[in-house]
Amino acid sequence: MFTERQLFLNHIAQTSDFPLMVEIEKAKGIYMYDKYGKKYMDLISGIGVSNLGHLHPAVVKAVKKQVDKYMHLMVYGEFVETPQVKLAKLLSDLLPQSLNSVYLVNSGTEAVEGALKLAKRFTGRTEIISAFDAYHGATQGSLSICGNEPFKNAFRPLLPDVKHIQFNKAEDLELITEKTAAVIVETIQGEAGIRVPDKDYMKQLRQQCTDKGCLLIFDEIQAGIGRTGNLWGFEHFGVVPDILLLAKGLGGGMPIGAFISDVEIMKVFKNNPILGHITTFGGHPVSAAAAYASLKTVSKSKIYQEAKQKGKLFKKLLKHDKIKEVRGKGLMLAAEFDSFDTLKPIIDKALQNGILTDWFLFCDNSMRIAPPLIIKEKHIRKACGVILDILG
Repeated sequence: MFTERQLFLNHIAQTSDFPLMVEIEKAKGIYMYDKYGKKYMDLISGIGVSNLGHLHPAVVKAVKKQVDKYMHLMVYGEFVETPQVKLAKLLSDLLPQSLNSVYLVNSGTEAVEGALKLAKRFTGRTEIISAFDAYHGATQGSLSICGNEPFKNAFRPLLPDVKHIQFNKAEDLELITEKTAAVIVETIQGEAGIRVPDKDYMKQLRQQCTDKGCLLIFDEIQAGIGRTGNLWGFEHFGVVPDILLLAKGLGGGMPIGAFISDVEIMKVFKNNPILGHITTFGGHPVSAAAAYASLKTVSKSKIYQEAKQKGKLFKKLLKHDKIKEVRGKGLMLAAEFDSFDTLKPIIDKALQNGILTDWFLFCDNSMRIAPPLIIKEKHIRKACGVILDILG
Protein backbone atom coordinates (compact mmCIF):
# COMPACT_ATOMS: atom_id res chain seq x y z
CA MET A 1 0.00 0.00 0.00
CA PHE A 2 1.33 3.40 -0.97
CA THR A 3 2.11 5.97 1.71
CA GLU A 4 0.62 9.43 1.42
CA ARG A 5 4.08 10.77 0.60
CA GLN A 6 4.33 8.36 -2.35
CA LEU A 7 0.83 9.24 -3.53
CA PHE A 8 1.86 12.89 -3.34
CA LEU A 9 4.82 12.24 -5.61
CA ASN A 10 2.79 10.04 -7.95
CA HIS A 11 -0.27 12.25 -8.41
CA ILE A 12 0.42 15.87 -7.39
CA ALA A 13 2.08 17.83 -10.18
CA GLN A 14 5.60 18.73 -9.10
CA THR A 15 7.30 22.06 -9.77
CA SER A 16 10.78 21.17 -8.51
CA ASP A 17 12.94 18.10 -7.94
CA PHE A 18 13.18 18.77 -4.22
CA PRO A 19 9.77 19.43 -2.59
CA LEU A 20 9.85 19.95 1.17
CA MET A 21 7.70 16.83 1.75
CA VAL A 22 6.55 17.99 5.19
CA GLU A 23 3.20 16.35 6.00
CA ILE A 24 1.19 19.05 7.76
CA GLU A 25 -1.86 17.80 9.62
CA LYS A 26 -3.07 21.03 11.20
CA ALA A 27 -2.11 24.68 11.66
CA LYS A 28 -3.00 27.36 14.16
CA GLY A 29 -1.62 30.81 14.85
CA ILE A 30 2.01 31.02 13.75
CA TYR A 31 2.55 27.25 13.92
CA MET A 32 1.98 24.27 11.63
CA TYR A 33 1.98 20.70 12.98
CA ASP A 34 2.98 17.52 11.18
CA LYS A 35 1.43 14.06 11.59
CA TYR A 36 3.91 13.25 14.36
CA GLY A 37 3.05 16.33 16.40
CA LYS A 38 6.19 18.29 15.55
CA LYS A 39 5.49 22.00 15.21
CA TYR A 40 6.98 24.42 12.74
CA MET A 41 7.01 28.19 13.19
CA ASP A 42 5.77 29.71 9.93
CA LEU A 43 8.11 32.57 8.99
CA ILE A 44 6.66 33.00 5.50
CA SER A 45 2.87 33.02 6.09
CA GLY A 46 2.21 30.80 3.10
CA ILE A 47 4.11 33.42 1.03
CA GLY A 48 2.38 36.46 2.50
CA VAL A 49 -1.09 34.93 2.83
CA SER A 50 -1.73 34.23 6.52
CA ASN A 51 -1.25 37.75 7.86
CA LEU A 52 -3.46 36.91 10.85
CA GLY A 53 -1.92 33.48 11.26
CA HIS A 54 -3.56 30.15 10.57
CA LEU A 55 -7.20 29.53 11.51
CA HIS A 56 -7.87 32.99 12.93
CA PRO A 57 -11.16 32.71 14.86
CA ALA A 58 -12.83 35.64 13.10
CA VAL A 59 -12.06 34.19 9.67
CA VAL A 60 -13.13 30.67 10.60
CA LYS A 61 -16.40 31.98 12.06
CA ALA A 62 -17.13 33.99 8.91
CA VAL A 63 -16.46 30.99 6.65
CA LYS A 64 -18.70 28.66 8.65
CA LYS A 65 -21.49 31.22 8.81
CA GLN A 66 -21.42 31.82 5.05
CA VAL A 67 -21.27 28.12 4.16
CA ASP A 68 -24.56 27.64 5.96
CA LYS A 69 -26.19 30.35 3.80
CA TYR A 70 -24.98 29.77 0.24
CA MET A 71 -21.87 29.23 -1.79
CA HIS A 72 -21.60 29.71 -5.56
CA LEU A 73 -24.68 31.29 -7.14
CA MET A 74 -23.93 32.76 -10.55
CA VAL A 75 -21.32 34.48 -12.70
CA TYR A 76 -19.85 37.51 -10.94
CA GLY A 77 -21.51 40.91 -11.14
CA GLU A 78 -25.19 40.01 -11.61
CA PHE A 79 -26.58 39.02 -8.23
CA VAL A 80 -26.30 41.31 -5.21
CA GLU A 81 -24.33 39.09 -2.84
CA THR A 82 -23.86 40.43 0.68
CA PRO A 83 -20.28 39.13 1.24
CA GLN A 84 -19.07 40.83 -1.95
CA VAL A 85 -20.85 44.09 -1.20
CA LYS A 86 -19.59 44.28 2.39
CA LEU A 87 -16.00 43.56 1.33
CA ALA A 88 -16.05 46.09 -1.52
CA LYS A 89 -17.50 48.77 0.74
CA LEU A 90 -14.90 48.12 3.45
CA LEU A 91 -12.07 48.27 0.93
CA SER A 92 -13.40 51.54 -0.47
CA ASP A 93 -13.71 53.01 3.03
CA LEU A 94 -10.10 52.12 3.83
CA LEU A 95 -8.63 53.39 0.55
CA PRO A 96 -8.25 56.87 -0.99
CA GLN A 97 -11.39 58.28 -2.57
CA SER A 98 -10.32 57.51 -6.14
CA LEU A 99 -10.10 53.78 -5.39
CA ASN A 100 -13.81 53.16 -5.05
CA SER A 101 -14.71 50.37 -7.50
CA VAL A 102 -13.67 46.81 -6.69
CA TYR A 103 -13.46 43.90 -9.10
CA LEU A 104 -13.09 40.64 -7.15
CA VAL A 105 -11.20 37.73 -8.68
CA ASN A 106 -9.68 34.46 -7.50
CA SER A 107 -5.98 35.24 -7.18
CA GLY A 108 -3.18 37.74 -7.59
CA THR A 109 -2.32 36.79 -11.14
CA GLU A 110 -5.99 37.23 -12.12
CA ALA A 111 -5.95 40.68 -10.55
CA VAL A 112 -2.96 41.51 -12.75
CA GLU A 113 -4.68 40.17 -15.86
CA GLY A 114 -7.80 42.21 -15.19
CA ALA A 115 -5.81 45.37 -14.53
CA LEU A 116 -3.86 45.03 -17.79
CA LYS A 117 -7.08 44.63 -19.76
CA LEU A 118 -8.60 47.60 -17.96
CA ALA A 119 -5.62 49.83 -18.73
CA LYS A 120 -5.62 48.91 -22.41
CA ARG A 121 -9.36 49.35 -22.73
CA PHE A 122 -9.44 52.70 -20.89
CA THR A 123 -6.46 54.32 -22.60
CA GLY A 124 -6.82 52.76 -26.04
CA ARG A 125 -3.07 52.03 -25.92
CA THR A 126 -1.19 48.74 -25.91
CA GLU A 127 2.23 49.33 -24.33
CA ILE A 128 2.78 48.03 -20.81
CA ILE A 129 5.86 48.95 -18.77
CA SER A 130 7.03 46.95 -15.77
CA ALA A 131 10.26 46.66 -13.81
CA PHE A 132 13.19 44.31 -14.14
CA ASP A 133 13.06 41.49 -11.56
CA ALA A 134 9.36 42.15 -10.97
CA TYR A 135 7.07 39.21 -10.28
CA HIS A 136 3.38 39.64 -11.09
CA GLY A 137 2.14 36.07 -11.50
CA ALA A 138 2.42 33.01 -13.73
CA THR A 139 -0.41 33.20 -16.28
CA GLN A 140 0.68 34.29 -19.74
CA GLY A 141 -0.25 37.96 -19.47
CA SER A 142 1.26 38.24 -16.01
CA LEU A 143 4.31 36.30 -17.11
CA SER A 144 4.74 38.68 -20.06
CA ILE A 145 5.36 41.59 -17.69
CA CYS A 146 7.55 39.54 -15.39
CA GLY A 147 10.97 41.17 -15.26
CA ASN A 148 13.13 38.06 -15.10
CA GLU A 149 14.03 36.60 -18.50
CA PRO A 150 15.20 33.12 -17.39
CA PHE A 151 11.89 32.61 -15.57
CA LYS A 152 9.77 33.28 -18.65
CA ASN A 153 11.96 32.55 -21.68
CA ALA A 154 10.80 28.94 -22.07
CA PHE A 155 7.20 30.10 -22.55
CA ARG A 156 7.64 32.59 -25.38
CA PRO A 157 6.02 34.01 -27.45
CA LEU A 158 4.25 36.15 -24.88
CA LEU A 159 2.44 39.50 -25.04
CA PRO A 160 3.96 42.10 -27.37
CA ASP A 161 4.49 45.78 -26.49
CA VAL A 162 6.04 45.11 -23.09
CA LYS A 163 8.99 47.21 -21.89
CA HIS A 164 11.02 47.01 -18.70
CA ILE A 165 12.58 49.74 -16.60
CA GLN A 166 15.10 49.62 -13.76
CA PHE A 167 13.22 49.74 -10.47
CA ASN A 168 14.06 52.85 -8.44
CA LYS A 169 16.04 54.43 -11.32
CA ALA A 170 14.57 57.85 -12.06
CA GLU A 171 16.32 58.21 -15.43
CA ASP A 172 14.40 55.22 -16.80
CA LEU A 173 11.09 57.02 -16.27
CA GLU A 174 11.71 58.79 -19.59
CA LEU A 175 10.70 55.51 -21.26
CA ILE A 176 7.12 56.22 -20.18
CA THR A 177 5.50 58.03 -23.13
CA GLU A 178 2.17 58.81 -24.78
CA LYS A 179 2.25 55.24 -26.17
CA THR A 180 2.14 53.72 -22.70
CA ALA A 181 -1.16 52.29 -21.46
CA ALA A 182 0.08 51.54 -17.96
CA VAL A 183 3.11 51.21 -15.74
CA ILE A 184 2.86 48.38 -13.24
CA VAL A 185 5.22 48.17 -10.26
CA GLU A 186 5.27 46.54 -6.87
CA THR A 187 5.33 49.17 -4.14
CA ILE A 188 8.04 47.01 -2.59
CA GLN A 189 9.53 44.40 -4.87
CA GLY A 190 9.00 40.96 -3.42
CA GLU A 191 10.63 38.17 -5.42
CA ALA A 192 13.51 40.49 -6.30
CA GLY A 193 14.52 40.11 -2.66
CA ILE A 194 12.54 42.90 -0.92
CA ARG A 195 13.63 46.10 -2.67
CA VAL A 196 12.23 49.32 -1.19
CA PRO A 197 12.17 52.30 -3.58
CA ASP A 198 12.94 55.89 -2.66
CA LYS A 199 10.02 58.15 -1.90
CA ASP A 200 11.17 60.70 -4.48
CA TYR A 201 11.32 58.00 -7.14
CA MET A 202 7.73 56.97 -6.47
CA LYS A 203 6.57 60.57 -6.65
CA GLN A 204 8.38 61.06 -9.97
CA LEU A 205 6.83 57.85 -11.27
CA ARG A 206 3.37 59.08 -10.34
CA GLN A 207 3.97 62.45 -12.00
CA GLN A 208 5.34 60.93 -15.21
CA CYS A 209 2.31 58.66 -15.57
CA THR A 210 0.01 61.62 -15.01
CA ASP A 211 1.88 63.77 -17.51
CA LYS A 212 1.81 61.08 -20.21
CA GLY A 213 -1.82 60.10 -19.63
CA CYS A 214 -1.15 56.49 -18.71
CA LEU A 215 -2.40 54.56 -15.71
CA LEU A 216 -0.23 53.71 -12.72
CA ILE A 217 -0.83 50.22 -11.33
CA PHE A 218 0.51 49.31 -7.90
CA ASP A 219 0.87 45.61 -7.21
CA GLU A 220 0.38 45.12 -3.47
CA ILE A 221 -0.32 41.42 -3.69
CA GLN A 222 2.51 40.81 -1.20
CA ALA A 223 2.87 44.25 0.38
CA GLY A 224 -0.78 44.96 1.18
CA ILE A 225 -3.03 44.27 4.18
CA GLY A 226 -0.58 45.50 6.81
CA ARG A 227 2.48 43.51 5.81
CA THR A 228 4.83 46.54 5.68
CA GLY A 229 3.69 48.30 8.87
CA ASN A 230 1.06 50.42 7.11
CA LEU A 231 -2.26 49.05 5.94
CA TRP A 232 -1.21 49.80 2.35
CA GLY A 233 2.34 49.82 1.07
CA PHE A 234 1.81 52.94 -1.04
CA GLU A 235 1.20 54.95 2.13
CA HIS A 236 4.96 54.89 2.75
CA PHE A 237 5.48 57.00 -0.36
CA GLY A 238 2.63 59.51 -0.36
CA VAL A 239 1.33 58.53 -3.80
CA VAL A 240 -1.91 56.92 -4.97
CA PRO A 241 -2.19 54.57 -7.97
CA ASP A 242 -4.91 54.54 -10.60
CA ILE A 243 -5.33 50.79 -10.06
CA LEU A 244 -4.45 48.80 -6.95
CA LEU A 245 -3.91 45.04 -6.93
CA LEU A 246 -4.55 42.88 -3.87
CA ALA A 247 -4.63 39.16 -3.09
CA LYS A 248 -2.65 36.87 -0.73
CA GLY A 249 -3.23 38.41 2.73
CA LEU A 250 -6.66 39.72 1.73
CA GLY A 251 -8.42 36.37 2.10
CA GLY A 252 -7.18 35.34 5.53
CA GLY A 253 -6.28 31.94 4.07
CA MET A 254 -9.03 31.71 1.46
CA PRO A 255 -8.37 32.31 -2.28
CA ILE A 256 -9.33 35.79 -3.45
CA GLY A 257 -7.86 38.74 -5.30
CA ALA A 258 -9.00 42.18 -6.40
CA PHE A 259 -8.15 45.01 -8.75
CA ILE A 260 -9.49 48.35 -7.58
CA SER A 261 -9.87 51.61 -9.47
CA ASP A 262 -12.21 54.57 -9.92
CA VAL A 263 -15.71 53.82 -11.15
CA GLU A 264 -15.12 56.10 -14.15
CA ILE A 265 -12.25 53.88 -15.24
CA MET A 266 -13.87 50.57 -14.35
CA LYS A 267 -17.09 51.26 -16.26
CA VAL A 268 -15.36 50.71 -19.62
CA PHE A 269 -15.91 46.99 -19.07
CA LYS A 270 -19.67 47.48 -19.51
CA ASN A 271 -19.65 47.94 -23.29
CA ASN A 272 -17.60 47.47 -26.46
CA PRO A 273 -17.80 44.61 -25.65
CA ILE A 274 -20.49 44.08 -23.05
CA LEU A 275 -19.16 41.86 -20.23
CA GLY A 276 -15.67 43.06 -21.05
CA HIS A 277 -14.20 41.14 -18.15
CA ILE A 278 -15.91 38.19 -16.48
CA THR A 279 -15.07 35.48 -13.97
CA THR A 280 -17.08 32.47 -12.82
CA PHE A 281 -15.77 32.21 -9.27
CA GLY A 282 -14.30 35.69 -8.65
CA GLY A 283 -15.58 37.07 -5.36
CA HIS A 284 -16.82 33.65 -4.25
CA PRO A 285 -19.14 34.29 -1.28
CA VAL A 286 -17.13 32.16 1.16
CA SER A 287 -13.84 33.77 0.16
CA ALA A 288 -15.40 37.24 0.27
CA ALA A 289 -16.79 36.58 3.76
CA ALA A 290 -13.36 35.42 4.92
CA ALA A 291 -11.70 38.45 3.35
CA TYR A 292 -14.14 40.85 5.01
CA ALA A 293 -13.49 39.29 8.42
CA SER A 294 -9.74 39.31 7.87
CA LEU A 295 -9.55 42.89 6.60
CA LYS A 296 -11.88 44.16 9.32
CA THR A 297 -9.77 42.47 11.99
CA VAL A 298 -6.48 43.79 10.63
CA SER A 299 -7.77 47.33 10.16
CA LYS A 300 -9.76 47.62 13.39
CA SER A 301 -7.09 46.10 15.65
CA LYS A 302 -4.35 48.07 13.85
CA ILE A 303 -2.10 45.06 14.42
CA TYR A 304 -0.19 46.12 11.31
CA GLN A 305 1.27 49.03 13.29
CA GLU A 306 3.11 46.50 15.45
CA ALA A 307 4.83 45.15 12.34
CA LYS A 308 7.17 48.14 12.33
CA GLN A 309 8.68 47.32 15.71
CA LYS A 310 8.66 43.60 15.08
CA GLY A 311 10.55 44.14 11.84
CA LYS A 312 13.09 46.28 13.66
CA LEU A 313 13.59 43.50 16.20
CA PHE A 314 14.39 41.00 13.44
CA LYS A 315 16.92 43.46 12.02
CA LYS A 316 18.46 44.01 15.46
CA LEU A 317 18.76 40.31 16.31
CA LEU A 318 19.92 38.92 12.98
CA LYS A 319 23.50 40.14 13.24
CA HIS A 320 26.18 37.75 12.02
CA ASP A 321 29.24 37.82 9.80
CA LYS A 322 27.44 35.61 7.26
CA ILE A 323 24.43 37.95 7.05
CA LYS A 324 25.27 40.83 4.73
CA GLU A 325 22.12 42.83 5.55
CA VAL A 326 18.48 42.54 6.59
CA ARG A 327 16.32 44.86 4.49
CA GLY A 328 12.65 45.68 4.06
CA LYS A 329 9.75 47.32 5.85
CA GLY A 330 7.61 45.94 8.64
CA LEU A 331 7.40 42.16 8.39
CA MET A 332 8.33 42.05 4.72
CA LEU A 333 12.04 41.31 5.10
CA ALA A 334 15.02 39.68 3.40
CA ALA A 335 18.21 38.50 5.10
CA GLU A 336 20.98 38.44 2.50
CA PHE A 337 23.83 35.92 2.40
CA ASP A 338 26.70 35.64 -0.06
CA SER A 339 25.19 32.85 -2.16
CA PHE A 340 22.45 30.26 -2.56
CA ASP A 341 24.99 27.58 -1.67
CA THR A 342 25.41 29.24 1.71
CA LEU A 343 21.70 29.91 2.24
CA LYS A 344 20.10 26.61 1.22
CA PRO A 345 21.66 24.46 3.98
CA ILE A 346 20.64 27.12 6.53
CA ILE A 347 17.02 26.95 5.35
CA ASP A 348 17.13 23.13 5.47
CA LYS A 349 18.57 23.04 8.98
CA ALA A 350 16.08 25.66 10.16
CA LEU A 351 13.24 23.45 8.95
CA GLN A 352 14.73 20.49 10.80
CA ASN A 353 14.68 22.71 13.90
CA GLY A 354 11.07 23.75 13.43
CA ILE A 355 11.49 27.07 11.58
CA LEU A 356 10.03 27.40 8.07
CA THR A 357 11.51 29.99 5.76
CA ASP A 358 12.67 30.04 2.14
CA TRP A 359 14.36 32.15 -0.55
CA PHE A 360 13.10 34.41 -3.34
CA LEU A 361 12.46 33.52 -6.97
CA PHE A 362 14.83 36.14 -8.34
CA CYS A 363 17.13 36.51 -5.35
CA ASP A 364 18.22 33.08 -4.19
CA ASN A 365 20.91 34.34 -1.83
CA SER A 366 18.35 35.99 0.48
CA MET A 367 16.12 34.43 3.14
CA ARG A 368 12.44 35.39 3.18
CA ILE A 369 11.17 36.59 6.56
CA ALA A 370 7.45 37.33 6.46
CA PRO A 371 5.74 35.79 9.50
CA PRO A 372 2.11 36.38 10.46
CA LEU A 373 1.55 39.85 11.88
CA ILE A 374 0.43 38.24 15.15
CA ILE A 375 3.93 36.93 15.90
CA LYS A 376 5.13 37.92 19.36
CA GLU A 377 8.52 39.12 20.54
CA LYS A 378 9.30 35.78 22.21
CA HIS A 379 8.69 33.98 18.91
CA ILE A 380 10.94 36.40 17.03
CA ARG A 381 13.72 35.88 19.56
CA LYS A 382 13.31 32.11 19.34
CA ALA A 383 13.37 32.08 15.52
CA CYS A 384 16.41 34.33 15.34
CA GLY A 385 18.15 32.24 17.98
CA VAL A 386 17.66 29.09 15.91
CA ILE A 387 18.99 30.78 12.77
CA LEU A 388 22.01 32.23 14.59
CA ASP A 389 22.79 28.86 16.21
CA ILE A 390 22.86 27.29 12.75
CA LEU A 391 25.24 29.98 11.54
CA GLY A 392 27.56 29.19 14.46
